[in-house]
Parts: sequence; C-alpha cells; structure tokens
Amino acid sequence: MTSPYDIDLDKNAANFVPLSPLGFLERAAAVYPTRVSVVHGKTRHTWAGTYARCRRLASALKKRGIRKGDTVAIMAPNVPAMVEAHFGIPMAGAVLNALNYRLDAATIAFILEHGEAKVLITDTEFSPVIKEALKQLKKTITVIDIVDPLGPGGEALGEKDYEAFLDEGDPNAAWDHPADEWQAIALNYTSGTTGNPKGVVYHHRGAYLNALGNILVWSLASKPTYLWTLPLFHCNGWCFPWTLAALAGTNVCLRRVEAKAIFDAIADEGVTHLCGAPIVMGLLLNARPEQKRDFGGRRIKMMTAASAPPAAVIEGMEKLGFDITHVYGLTEVYGPSVVCAWHEAWNKLPAAEQAAIKARQGVRYPVLEGLMVADARTLEPVPPDGKTIGEVFMRGNIVMKGYLKNRKASDEAFAGGWFHTGDLGVCHPDGYIELKDRSKDIIISGGENVSTIEIEGVLYRHPSVLEAAVVARPDDKWGETPCAFVTLKEGQSVSADDIIAFCKQNMASFKVPRTVVFGPLAKTSTGKVQKYVLREKAKAL
Repeated sequence: MTSPYDIDLDKNAANFVPLSPLGFLERAAAVYPTRVSVVHGKTRHTWAGTYARCRRLASALKKRGIRKGDTVAIMAPNVPAMVEAHFGIPMAGAVLNALNYRLDAATIAFILEHGEAKVLITDTEFSPVIKEALKQLKKTITVIDIVDPLGPGGEALGEKDYEAFLDEGDPNAAWDHPADEWQAIALNYTSGTTGNPKGVVYHHRGAYLNALGNILVWSLASKPTYLWTLPLFHCNGWCFPWTLAALAGTNVCLRRVEAKAIFDAIADEGVTHLCGAPIVMGLLLNARPEQKRDFGGRRIKMMTAASAPPAAVIEGMEKLGFDITHVYGLTEVYGPSVVCAWHEAWNKLPAAEQAAIKARQGVRYPVLEGLMVADARTLEPVPPDGKTIGEVFMRGNIVMKGYLKNRKASDEAFAGGWFHTGDLGVCHPDGYIELKDRSKDIIISGGENVSTIEIEGVLYRHPSVLEAAVVARPDDKWGETPCAFVTLKEGQSVSADDIIAFCKQNMASFKVPRTVVFGPLAKTSTGKVQKYVLREKAKAL
C-alpha cells in the first residue's frame, strides 16, 4: 500500500542537496570574511582569502585537465597548502590523497601508482624521497613544489611552485559541488605493516558528518583557535579542516611538533584546542622548564587518540592545564568515531579515578550508528561485564566506502554488515567500551589472555618511565610471555629488575613482563608504536 507521504513529495533542487563539507568554506567566507582562517609564522589568511585561494587551486587543476574522480596527491607538513588542499582539490571534483611524509620511496611510489595520481603537490623538504619515488613510477605526473619560507628548503622537482600554480587559477571560477554525496572526497592509505598499504576511500557525506561529529562530542563553540599538532595527512586531520571551516575557526599551522613550539603557539596565538597522540602529551609533560609558557590561567582543550593514554599521563596533563578528551577510531572510520563522553558526577571522583575513566574509549559519536564488542565469529555481543573480551565492531555513515581496488579486503572488513576493526576490548556495565589490544597484539600466556595495554598502563606509572610498549615474546613453557620495551626519562637510571619488581607490586604475576629492554621505541609518524618491529626484536632476544 502506498503511503500518502510517498506521493508528490519528491526530491528536488529546493529540498535536497548532497551533503559535503565544501559548503562550510563557502559559508565561512560569506559570514566571517575578515576572520583569520590560517596562521603560519607571520603569514595570516582570512576566510575570504582562503576561499579565494581554494577556488584558484580548483580552477588551476581543472585547467590542467583534472576531472571528477581524478586523484591529486600532496606531500607536506602542516602548512597552509595542506589546509587548502582539503577544499581546493575536491572543489575540482578530484580526490585528495594526502601522503604520509615518513614513508619510504618505494611505498610512496606504490601509492602514487595504485591511487592513479595525476598531480603531486610536494614540499621541497621531502624532495630526496619524492625524487626517488618518481624514478620508480611507470608514468609521468605533474609535480608542483611547495616552497615554504619556514621550511628547511630543498630541491625543486616540479615545473613551478605552489603560489605560481595558484596564479593560473581564477578565484571567481565556479567549483564543483558533488552531484552525489557518495562521491569520493579523499583517499588515505593504511600503514601497510604486513604488505602493501590499503587505500581507504572517504565520501563527501562521511566527511560532512564527522566534521560535525567533532563539534558535538567536543562541545566546540564558534571560532575556536586550533593548533595543528596532529598531522593533516592522518585521516585528513581527523576531519578537523572541515570542522574548523564550519565554525569559522583559526588554523594555527605547525611544521614540526616540538614542545617549545607548541607552548609558544598556545601562549602567543591564543590556541584553545589541539589534538595529538599520547606521544605529544609525553612531549609536553617532559618539556624542560625553559620550554614551557604560562597560559594566563586558561585551560586548553586537547583531544587524544592512537594507543590508549595511560591514566598517569592523563592525570599529569590535567595538572599542566590541559582538559583531555579521549577518542578512538581508525582510518577506515574518518578518524575518531568513539568518545569517552564525560559525566558531571565523575568530577567528584579523585583525580586518579577520573584519569582511569578517561582512559576508556567510551561510546559512539552521535554520527556513528552502531558500536559493539562482540564475538569475532558469531557477531554475538559480549556481556557488559568489563571482563569478557571481544572484537570492536562499527557501522554507519562514517564508515569508509571501502578499500580502493581491493574487493576482497572490503568484503572481509564488512562481513556480517559490520566493520571489523581488529581491535579487542570489553564493554562495561554502563555501555562504555575499553580497548584491551589489537587482535594481533594480545598475549596468550599459559592459556590466559594478557592485555599489553594494561601492562603499559602500569609501566607508565613508574616515576622513571617516559614511554613503554609491551609485546609477546615466544616462550617454550608458557607459549608467550610479556616483553616490555621501555624508554627512561632523561637522567633516570633503573634496572630491568627494578621494573619487574614494580610490576609485581601492581598486577597479577602471570601478567608481569619476564623481559625488559631499554631504548627508544619505533613509531609511525602519527605516534603509534610499531609493535610489529618490537615483536621481531623480542623474537630475537
């Protein structure tokens, strides 16, 4: 039977427009044209100026033959061109492929080939690796150089620099609003630690929704001043380039994540918000006194993700003047999609208990439709007892379109109508989830599941420990035992026996590391510890 609501009530140009974050830029320029949009050293752009520059970028790309569905890659740190790429490239109908600047030449070449990039915009700082990658390509692509006056310089590889390329474009040229919100807006590659990286495809709808999701979960007010410590290439900066445009905020660019530069930017530019992995928090906590600045009593909002932040680190940051919001997500879900939503009643708890709660990953974003911890085979949810371990699953509009040119991997990731994260966790009685490990990282010792995250949390409470990571080490008797890799704070000296003794005082004996290795931890550019590297080291011990 036909409902009356289905008769003569069709979509049309007046009542339906495909969702896209590009409209946020247009509105910011119209409503707040003189508001500062981008800060980079002494450079200041307004929202009207940024809109014009992005339109020029889109126009210049079109004049070079870039069309809907073409890929345009960019290799750059957090500079104005990276902010502009998040608008100008999709405004040309193209797909933005932001490259991880810590990748090797072979991997970059693979990404450029696999993603079929037709244009590469690259900062001259990375010319050595880009030059080698271009030699490995089987085709010739257009290369444009970013020559940043605040950068270290480097060889020009392209036919012209970025500013000259913008001069080819028309700031008044019409730009392409997507005809379909399912249209691809960005291509991001996973780390590829066990083979070639997979290309994660985002659509305009998901980018739009997660940009607004950031506002909702962080209670962001109009016109925030945001410091770019999080790499813009990582999950498109967790969608914050689009979030800031929606709020007409200010992007404070930072080429390098250094303690003094962060403190200076917060104090001098009036920064209100920033994001970063726990490694950034460690950097700030352990900064030398002369690197720190006074914020005049202001509290700074910081969102953190990557590995679960140890409760001791969160507690330290709160004392330093930062209010921490813990989020969780993956490249496949546009960055953060789960948040440890805070309850006012928790403010009455002791600081240590508050920090322990904040270390949980939490509940779904308002723009994520489904989140559960379940049996990996049956998809049956685990009981909410805070103990039973299952895999974390998600579903909704902020889940990727799929993996580019990899149907098998996409089908596996979406099996059963849920996105399989590969992360293991528990569900607490209040519905908040807490990660225990990646499925490949969990240690099975004598038949018992041992969470490396739990052990790391204890290690971070040791007063001499700066960083810690735990992996499985093969053992003839137990199958596997925990192996701890520890970086000590400057000037500290403790032995492996000291670390083990501390752990014995704070956890069950079967969870205590049998081996402790001192030294720096191998990390990705986004601050994640490369546990596959540590596992290989543990095997060789």
